[in-house]
Amino acid sequence: MDPEYGAQYSPGDIGFVLICMGLVWLMIPGIGYFYSGMARSKNALSLIMCCLLSLVVVTIQWFIWGYSLTFSEGASVFIGNLDNAFFRGVLGDPSIGSDKIPAIVFAIFQCMFAALTPALAIGSAAERARLLPMMIFIFIWSTIVYDPIACWTWNPKGWSAKLGGLDFAGGTPVHIASGFASLAYAIILGKRRGHGSITQGEEFKPHNMSNVVLGTAFLWFGWFGFNGGSALAGNMRAAMACVVTNLSAAVGAVTWLVMDYRLERKFSALGFCSGAVAGLVAITPASGFVGPGPAVAIGFLGGFFCNLAVHLKSMFHFDDAVDVFAVHGVGGYVGSVLTGFFAEQYIAGLDGATEIEGGWMNRNWVQLGHQLADATAGAAWSFCITYLILFIMDHIPGLSLRVDPEVELQGLDAAEIGEMAYYHVDKIVTVDPQSGEQKIVSEQIREVRGQENAQGDLSPEKIVSPNQFNNV
Repeated sequence: MDPEYGAQYSPGDIGFVLICMGLVWLMIPGIGYFYSGMARSKNALSLIMCCLLSLVVVTIQWFIWGYSLTFSEGASVFIGNLDNAFFRGVLGDPSIGSDKIPAIVFAIFQCMFAALTPALAIGSAAERARLLPMMIFIFIWSTIVYDPIACWTWNPKGWSAKLGGLDFAGGTPVHIASGFASLAYAIILGKRRGHGSITQGEEFKPHNMSNVVLGTAFLWFGWFGFNGGSALAGNMRAAMACVVTNLSAAVGAVTWLVMDYRLERKFSALGFCSGAVAGLVAITPASGFVGPGPAVAIGFLGGFFCNLAVHLKSMFHFDDAVDVFAVHGVGGYVGSVLTGFFAEQYIAGLDGATEIEGGWMNRNWVQLGHQLADATAGAAWSFCITYLILFIMDHIPGLSLRVDPEVELQGLDAAEIGEMAYYHVDKIVTVDPQSGEQKIVSEQIREVRGQENAQGDLSPEKIVSPNQFNNV
């Protein structure tokens, strides 16, 4: 190999994108913790595992053909070909995304986006979806839903990219696609057992707000790599993307907090976290095209509309367990449309290379139509194809999507994984009054499930043998 091969790239740009790749990776367990805290304790571990399963399944799919179907240079206006299947020819040549980084760096950076998207979508199926069909669904969905949408949005050969649609970091491929897929998943699965009843309303509240806050922190932190890294180089455009990302998240958090306070007279931690994520989602497509002023407006409107959209599940009687559609579907759509209003030529040009006509801020009135076309096409494709995939799978023997009622009552942690998120250890200790020596007289390990028994009484714990565990 030529020793000069790849020497044209700046090590700083490569290092920057690889660090951002790691930040986006961190968002995936962040999603898991966010969803875990919002679920009931007997399903907490399963939701973290679902997100990590999305990571490994899509990583394999991306290597086999996902990257090629999305970013091959011989792509059609809709989807790529298999020229780069199994990462053939993906090494040191300039990437299709930017000539400032090699293709292999771009491929692994985009792999994290592809892995994160279905992790978002499956949240609506919390507490009632079987894991094996879910893994198969993730592989199929990534191939025929995510890859085409990402291709037409980000590949220069894609129809939306040719039309002039602007999406800096994934408003349509990531958020609109996952949000509308989650709506289809929730409709196909139906409501959780007892959800919506007056007598069991309290049971479905978030069981661990600490996990929700922790997940939000991971997401907010990782989003700097998500949006800033999409500049694909360490430059002023990346810096501005980080600035507007942080600002929009802050405004979204305050907006949602105030809207909830108006009703409850409480400063809700869940409202704060939901608003922050809504602001992050809304700014995603615009983050490389707008300055701080528009970011405030986008954060406010994202938080406002997503807060209102949460009530849609009550109006239309679907059970989106963790509000994926309201936050990501609606937030992504709002952000994409607002990009058509606020995109500015000089912000895009901060990287020294990108030229756009801008949005309404630059009197480019047609940009709003381009944004509506991209966002609406992505929403329609994701919802319809997801519904079709799930409908077919649910009628294939062995691939039924929903767990049995008894398993749902028991909880997916115990039934599908065989392990619990929480174990409490009770010890009775005696102390010698003369020597002060402590001695354990009795020890019991309890599984904390918070489930109902067959009679409807709350059975929050189960005593198990200490010999079952090697690490207690």
